[in-house]
Amino acid sequence: MESLEQYMKQLTASAAQSAAFCEDIPYGEWRAKLTAGFTGRLGGFPEERAALAPVLLERVACGGYIRERIEITTYEGLRMALYLLIPELPVSSPCPAVLAIHGHGYGSREITGLNPDGLERTGDPGLHKDFAVSLVKQGFVVAAPEVLGFGDRRLAEDLESGEPGRNSCFRLSSALLMTGQTMAGYRIYETMRALDYLQLRDEVDSERIGIMGISGGGLVAGFTAALDERISSAVVSGYANTFEASILTRHHCLDNYIPGVLLEAEMPDLLGLIAPRGLFLEAGDTDHLFGPAGARQALERLEQIYTAAGHGGQLGADFFTGGHEIHGEPAYAWLLQQLAGKQD
Repeated sequence: MESLEQYMKQLTASAAQSAAFCEDIPYGEWRAKLTAGFTGRLGGFPEERAALAPVLLERVACGGYIRERIEITTYEGLRMALYLLIPELPVSSPCPAVLAIHGHGYGSREITGLNPDGLERTGDPGLHKDFAVSLVKQGFVVAAPEVLGFGDRRLAEDLESGEPGRNSCFRLSSALLMTGQTMAGYRIYETMRALDYLQLRDEVDSERIGIMGISGGGLVAGFTAALDERISSAVVSGYANTFEASILTRHHCLDNYIPGVLLEAEMPDLLGLIAPRGLFLEAGDTDHLFGPAGARQALERLEQIYTAAGHGGQLGADFFTGGHEIHGEPAYAWLLQQLAGKQD
């Protein structure tokens, strides 16, 4: 008699993956099919976009950059705060921009050098390593959205708990699943709305916008870039892998799960929708959530897709000594080359 583990492994391995990449299908035809199928699995996006109605909440002069906190409308009736970091010495004018997407933790303040209460942090930056601040110091305009379910965007029971790192992912994800939506879909669409806002800013070159995310933010960064061709380059840190070797091997937050996604394709194929635009992977050799073996499998698959798209050189990776964390410097140098034409 098979074990339950064996049964579930066979079940997921037998999923159709009907839109998996195939070299016999023209690249453009394959991409269009998988884009449509994946969008549907996420729950789809609104046909009409609500007015952004931006409001400036604060403006603070920091060392080498200005930090603004702004609130915009994403879905009708739903508001999202984001930090906008504006460099005093931009890499060019107008300036390339990067969307910085945090992972699980206490929200957008965690990647902008702040404590949960908004005061300057002096202690350990943790796995996120204040990468939004690192990006603005490279000369990019940086937008750091407050991802749904974290920080200020939590349910009352979690806000009132007094635990800044306590998220609302499970209840929000559950409610969305009950209505045919997904947390991944909501977060991806809200990131697209942050991109809408960036393109309104005079400081920003709307043709040169990248994205970088870590862990759950890597999911959002990678899949937003996959579905929104306005993003010219993407860095996916601590996420790019296969579902088989990561999401299906252990307990993960419910926000990672997209019903029926394996009927379409595996994770590398979904990230392959970014081709021929730039994609850079970060993977730590001791990452216990998205391990290096699965990351290398993903990279091999992505190399096939990028070759088929005719732009193999747009794909890069940093397999570093470390864990589930931002590494940084090679990715920042790659983004400077991609978005500003600067060679390291």
